[in-house]
Amino acid sequence: MLTAALLLAASLPEPVASVRVAFDRRGETSVRAEGLADIVTGRAVTPDDPVRVASISKLVVAIGVLRLVEQRRLDLDADVSALLGWRLRNPAFADTPITLRLLLSHRSSLTDKIDYVLPLDAEMRTILEDPHVWDAEHGPGYFRYTNFNFPVIAAVMERATGERFDRLMDRLVLRPMRLDACYNWASCDAKTIARAVTIYRDRTATKDGDAASACPVTPARDGSCDLAAWRPGTNGAIFAPQGGLRISARGLARIGRLLLGGGKIDGVRLLSPASIRLLETPLWTFNGSNGDTSNGFYCSYGLAVTFLPTHRQGCQDDLFGDGRPRLGHGGEAYGLRSGLWLDRGRGTGVAFFATDVADSPGAHSAFTPVEEELAAPRR
Repeated sequence: MLTAALLLAASLPEPVASVRVAFDRRGETSVRAEGLADIVTGRAVTPDDPVRVASISKLVVAIGVLRLVEQRRLDLDADVSALLGWRLRNPAFADTPITLRLLLSHRSSLTDKIDYVLPLDAEMRTILEDPHVWDAEHGPGYFRYTNFNFPVIAAVMERATGERFDRLMDRLVLRPMRLDACYNWASCDAKTIARAVTIYRDRTATKDGDAASACPVTPARDGSCDLAAWRPGTNGAIFAPQGGLRISARGLARIGRLLLGGGKIDGVRLLSPASIRLLETPLWTFNGSNGDTSNGFYCSYGLAVTFLPTHRQGCQDDLFGDGRPRLGHGGEAYGLRSGLWLDRGRGTGVAFFATDVADSPGAHSAFTPVEEELAAPRR
């Protein structure tokens, strides 16, 4: 018998590509790949093809941050102004320091009133000194999902280490986990780039149709693309920490297995059990007035981790439709939808993405029918 989510999904256009990898602590338990990585060439999508996974990128950034916290190079509760080299404040709440814990949990009081995709030569300090980009009514502590938090986090990471964000993430997370992945293509090799999944909306390419383009980042305002001009912490948006991770569904499953394994995967320890406990702890839960839920999509959140479901009026975050607690992150950009979700109680998880997904409400959540169908196993 077809579920409501399947019936609803069947009435909508099929995604161009969809991939789903289920896993437990030991490895993959099922894999499914359907459709095309590229319409023009007719190349079929595979579980090993990298795609821009959108906001799941934030969860992977949090892993990098916690590695630096364990090395005592970052402090979750320190005023980030000290590392940035200039005072970061919401002008309406100038006495309240902004910390990594607030930035990672979308409680900094920053907003997305300005485009977070900045040109290569942008100075982030100038942008953040504009009162317009801050919430003048709600100070730090109020939840508002804001992509701009993560370029700030990337800038802090760069200032703490002196390393370019994409290379730093490769050293801290991607390479130790043996992942063919990168932020904004600059640090991926040619073979990985050649397998890029093109993202579509209405069968029109929106991202990565030409992944091997001359400039792997947003060019400078004069059109130039000289990455040698990079300076630590000046512009944390260059490598899209908020959504620019290119990774396969199989790679996402390895990230999930790391979390299920308490910070360890295939004999390699990346995070301590204490850091994993931090990731598994909600820092904010909607109480009716303490945040913006994005129409019921976000109701419980931690250090770049979403918690599902929240049994409260106004919350529509039961992606799986079974009421079981899960943690992870979803992604949405340019017509793509993605997800990495763990059922800690059962020791299982699922990673998925689909391209050219219609923006329609699901049968039982604020997620789309395609996400609901990919989250739950087919019957």
